[in-house]
Amino acid sequence: MNAYAEKIEIIQWIAGLDDKATLRQLRKIKEQSDIKLHDVNDLISEKEFESIQRGIDDSANGRVTPHSEVRKKYEKWL
Repeated sequence: MNAYAEKIEIIQWIAGLDDKATLRQLRKIKEQSDIKLHDVNDLISEKEFESIQRGIDDSANGRVTPHSEVRKKYEKWL
């Protein structure tokens, strides 16, 4: 299952939740995640952050080159 499908599955699960305790736990997780992203933004520029996000998106969508292929291409310099 790719990242997008996992997100959809989790969103559907959350949408059906009626348990307030679980929702509070999810809220705490979100708030902790927001803090971590804020901390990262203090350390790198917006352009660097966007570049990292594009890389994560590429990886999640299978737009990657296997390490073995990259190694073959650059082995004469390694």
